[in-house]
Amino acid sequence: MTDVAKSDLLKTVDVNPSTTPKVSGPLPERLIAGDPEFTCWPLDVCRGEMIHTGIWQATPGETRSIKGGSFEFCHILSGVVEITPDGGAPVTYRAGDSFIMKPGFTGVWKTVETVRKIYVTVME
Repeated sequence: MTDVAKSDLLKTVDVNPSTTPKVSGPLPERLIAGDPEFTCWPLDVCRGEMIHTGIWQATPGETRSIKGGSFEFCHILSGVVEITPDGGAPVTYRAGDSFIMKPGFTGVWKTVETVRKIYVTVME
């Protein structure tokens, strides 16, 4: 344990963080429909900037999802989303569901009901 204190090796994921979130919207070239707002509470970063964990929320709307070189694990806490991989059928996820988007994933992310999720991303 040279660069990380032992007390930092176990983190509880607070699904209702009290810290000030980062609020944003989709990149204009990725917006398909609606006026979604994204709220993010980053909770942890490790291995330099390679692994990020946090809570993310989105209001209804539809955007292009492009993972590029990142891997993402998602666990839906509330709301409903429909994800349609390019060339594939739509898949609906609700509270309690978990899924993975692997590097190279592209498709459409449609927030049907305001969604809140836990995310873990791993960058290349």
